[in-house]
Amino acid sequence: MTSKAKFQAIRGTRDLLPPDTELWNHVEQTARSVFATFGFGEIRPPIFESTDLFARAVGGETDIVSKEMYTFAESPEPDDPKAAFVTKALSAGLGVELDDFEKAFGSLSALATRHSPLATVSLRPEATASVCRAYIEHNMQQLPQPVKLYYIGPMFRRERPQKGRYRQFYQIGAEVLENVKPDPTRDAAKELAKDAITDAELIQMLMTFFDKLKLPGVQLEINSIGHAADNCRRGYVAKLKSELEKVKDKLGADSQRRIETNPLRVLDSKLEHEQPIIATLPKIADHLCDDCKAQYAAVKRELELRGVLYKENWRLVRGLDYYMRTTFEITAQGLGSQNAVCGGGRYDGLVELLGGPPTKGIGFAIGEDRLILSLQEAGVSPLATRHSPLVYIAWMGANAYATAVRAAKDLRAAGIRIELPPVEQKFGKALERATKLGAQFALILGDNEVAEGAWTLKTLADGTQQKLTEPQLLDFLKKL
Repeated sequence: MTSKAKFQAIRGTRDLLPPDTELWNHVEQTARSVFATFGFGEIRPPIFESTDLFARAVGGETDIVSKEMYTFAESPEPDDPKAAFVTKALSAGLGVELDDFEKAFGSLSALATRHSPLATVSLRPEATASVCRAYIEHNMQQLPQPVKLYYIGPMFRRERPQKGRYRQFYQIGAEVLENVKPDPTRDAAKELAKDAITDAELIQMLMTFFDKLKLPGVQLEINSIGHAADNCRRGYVAKLKSELEKVKDKLGADSQRRIETNPLRVLDSKLEHEQPIIATLPKIADHLCDDCKAQYAAVKRELELRGVLYKENWRLVRGLDYYMRTTFEITAQGLGSQNAVCGGGRYDGLVELLGGPPTKGIGFAIGEDRLILSLQEAGVSPLATRHSPLVYIAWMGANAYATAVRAAKDLRAAGIRIELPPVEQKFGKALERATKLGAQFALILGDNEVAEGAWTLKTLADGTQQKLTEPQLLDFLKKL
């Protein structure tokens, strides 16, 4: 006797179930609402893209691209007419029937599928590259600038699952992209000031979002990493590498490797024994060029003007060449040492790197899984995020059923959440069921209520009841 297979979610993934999805929906609806007030529109890019897009944007040497992406061979379509034509030509040239040829060798497209994939595609590990690709592909530089976009959706990385980290995880992000047209008369100082305003506006939007969610213990950290020039970040990285070489033997394997591949990433190390060493390293703030210093000072002024509190963190870096100047990170309570829920930065030059026109860019990505976890650790209940009361209709008697169906229809049309049981229940059983479902009210409909046109609404929390006409009931519930 064969046992039935027991299927489970693949390691690193999980099902999101009610009532927890109430909280997820609340977070996402809040994001949409807040982002819209800042003029952002939603973009929904594909879940998979060309692997080359991520290799170029994120970096082929990064762990994300080299170790963590889910990548698949993209092969010719099985019914490709060109492949079928070549298959027929080969069979004729060999002097054999087509059926015999395909039995022996398979079709050309099938052979290609097995032996020579044309390209690879990858599930997206992040969305910034996809947004930039869409900006280029759809000629968004022709739209009024800047173009402000946000996205919400799943990302995929094959990393070790742990608390708040999954192989299929969710991000809420936003990007501001602005085409830079050649203009020899452009005032560089005014341009830096404008960039600072854009940066501060984006950060203000982010902090407004967290404030609306009432996320406790939110801390904004900012820094400037300058730009890729010898008198700025490039010069700093050279000095940093020189200093790291002197203490290389005291560092862990990851940091030793990063000295050669990306010295800035050593500053991200969380290894306890490396912290005293990192504290003595040169600080990038002391090596910024005059323009980058001016822009960073302007960002801080703009944040202060908006009442956004921040803390400076000189170790806050983005390790890829196209990142520049403003970087920021937001931490929250309830996540232990890995307490970041959001990271972002300016990335002028990324669109050009992907083959687009000169474009400025800045964006952020919120780890939604970690944000939800932080809210849950703070005691935010999924039921508390509901925007309308749940009413359980306790109907009794055949005469009351038609009224109950009509009442459910009218109340739902007004945006009230209704639970209508399919069978008649005894009064006590109906109230017990309503309480288990988390209903706030029970609408009691029996023969007397139908005859009188006065319906009984019972508040389950304290047991109080009131008689209301249908219009009065609708008005009462809508006010809640």
